[in-house]
Amino acid sequence: MKAIQISRTGGPEVLELVDLPEPAPGPGEILIRHKAIGLNFIDVYHRTGLYPIKLPGVLGQEAAGVVEAVGEGVSRFRVGDPVAYTSGPGGYAEKNVVKADRAVKLPKGVSFHVAAAIMLKGMTAGFLARQVWPLERGDTVLVHAAAGGVGGLLTQWLKQLGMTVIAAVGTAEKATIAREHGCDHVLNYREEDVAARVREITGGEGVRVVYDSVGKATLEASLSSLGKRGLLVSYGNASGAPPAIEPGRLARLGSLYLTRPTLYDYIATTGALDEAAGALFEMVTSGALKVEIGRETPLAQARQAHEALEARETTGATLLIP
Repeated sequence: MKAIQISRTGGPEVLELVDLPEPAPGPGEILIRHKAIGLNFIDVYHRTGLYPIKLPGVLGQEAAGVVEAVGEGVSRFRVGDPVAYTSGPGGYAEKNVVKADRAVKLPKGVSFHVAAAIMLKGMTAGFLARQVWPLERGDTVLVHAAAGGVGGLLTQWLKQLGMTVIAAVGTAEKATIAREHGCDHVLNYREEDVAARVREITGGEGVRVVYDSVGKATLEASLSSLGKRGLLVSYGNASGAPPAIEPGRLARLGSLYLTRPTLYDYIATTGALDEAAGALFEMVTSGALKVEIGRETPLAQARQAHEALEARETTGATLLIP
């Protein structure tokens, strides 16, 4: 079985194409032959050691494919079922064994490629939009990296909920994408003072929530963009981990809130996973959520895909195809 493995942490050069024994499902598990594999920034964090994994290890948090075998006691799936999951690592391979209660069956209208593009990113967008903060229709929010894998889905979901969305992006191309997703205002990091423009747009009040997946480079702009009792949702570190924030500073800036959520706490039970995936699939099949697959790269070329992701050259989702 072909897989992409790392034996040490570091840059994209540590990604190695290897042959591994084909896995077999144990009790409560299923074996999935992958049709498409999702690429995510958490894979970079695992590769660099920011989020440690056991070494040697196979990267990859999400994929979609066909059930090839089921372990003892599995009744949730049968051989031949189309499924997807976000659970790992272990996804950068032709096949993977996952716990049956961590996978979901794909409905008609959701392809393997779309599923691999949205399981982690789409359910992340879903919990950010629906569950992290009690938003009310008409609230104004700021989304960093608004044309990225999560950002592009998040802005669309927020618009469906009736929010006024300010998008922050880094290029003119990404600005066009953000506008196509319905964002009300689009700012360019490289040309504008984001916090100053947010204050201008909001009449000096600031936004209700900032969704920040960039981290170190955008922390100050995020804090300065919030209105009183606003929430900073720090959910990524694309530019590096943000520095620590002294609690008293949150008080001085207007009694702000700060959270660092992770998807897996919002899908910790099978029931929560099924609800989150169901809501996501409904958004896709109804046409409310447009899924953009920016790149499809052979699994063997995972290194090039990582290089493009870290250089912020990608838009939408990037897939690895075994």
